Amino acid sequence: MKHAVALFLAAVTLGACSMVPGGSQGNSSRQAMRPAQPAYVPTAETRQCLSQLGAADASFAPLPDKFHGAGCSTVNTVQLSALYGDDQRTLGIGNLGPVACPVANSFAGWARFGVDRAARSILGSPLARIETFGSYSCRNVAGTSRRSAHSTGNAIDVSGFVLADGRRISVKQGWSSGSPAEREFLRIVHNSACKRFGTVLGPEYNEAHKDHFHLEGGDRPFCR
Repeated sequence: MKHAVALFLAAVTLGACSMVPGGSQGNSSRQAMRPAQPAYVPTAETRQCLSQLGAADASFAPLPDKFHGAGCSTVNTVQLSALYGDDQRTLGIGNLGPVACPVANSFAGWARFGVDRAARSILGSPLARIETFGSYSCRNVAGTSRRSAHSTGNAIDVSGFVLADGRRISVKQGWSSGSPAEREFLRIVHNSACKRFGTVLGPEYNEAHKDHFHLEGGDRPFCR
């Protein structure tokens, strides 16, 4: 994946310096007269974020910036498809769409050093997969006219966890009705998320979050 990031950044540079394709003199002249399309050049912040995500051995693809209108956009986002555990086991991710690169980095660290370790310690099995309700969605915060962090891909909703031994721990069932170990596990990973994300909301916040953890980027610490 480190090589993939390097190739992506190199391709951006080469694309900005590409020549007009050869052909007849007339075609070349007409092409030369057309306004040049601005090449996509990632910011230094974006390059640093992609490099960090590659160093974490995540499997991902950078996505082009898109402005969808109505206050919704996906800028500096990636398609995150898998993570890797301490022993290079693949940690799968379900139903995840475009997600802001900084949030993807926080998610990768939380999955590996928070969730996987808690699963081993409390439940006796490594983590195999994290299930989600998605990331990007052009919508408002429930019950308000304010755009949700999902409208910019700046949040992930986690609904459950699948262990290597086949057990599935859902937030909806496990938070209140799971075994003592499952309830402890969910509270530990909820608390560990609060150390990595700006806003973390769970079943005790309100009815809308009874079945998932809302993990949101940003500098404003809020954990419920």
